[in-house]
Amino acid sequence: MVVGPEAEVEVVVLALPPRPEVVSVARLVVGALAAADPSFDDERGADLRLAVSEACTNAIQAQLGRPAGPSHDAPIELRFEVGPGCIELAVSDHGGGFDPDRLESHPAVTDPARLEYEGGLGIPLIRLLADELEFRAADGGTTVVMTFGPRVSTGRVVS
Repeated sequence: MVVGPEAEVEVVVLALPPRPEVVSVARLVVGALAAADPSFDDERGADLRLAVSEACTNAIQAQLGRPAGPSHDAPIELRFEVGPGCIELAVSDHGGGFDPDRLESHPAVTDPARLEYEGGLGIPLIRLLADELEFRAADGGTTVVMTFGPRVSTGRVVS
């Protein structure tokens, strides 16, 4: 772990093989980081674990969908920056990149026609969970940067 001098930001970087079984490692790490910050409750920690799972799964699928070659087996990189009341997650792959604005649209989750589609919920889910979301083109792939702050629960249900 590297500690940044100016803002008390801790940085954790993991390089993981592009295999589905490593998603659990990413979930464990981000869960531990959220649990170590008292401003993140269990529910917000679950949001971070779900978002990192979706981002890692997308990165692995993008990369393994490429032809065999050096980028096919290159590790995906996870970068966690933890500051007071803020966690930034970045997931980088070598999957060739994509334009998030050109993703195929699917029916709303509540529409019964949605059942005919497999997948396609990861990015909309990350958009819902993260406070900020950015997609960056990066060296033959994509970096998904998600920023999370704690959410204060009011105990109210709003419909």
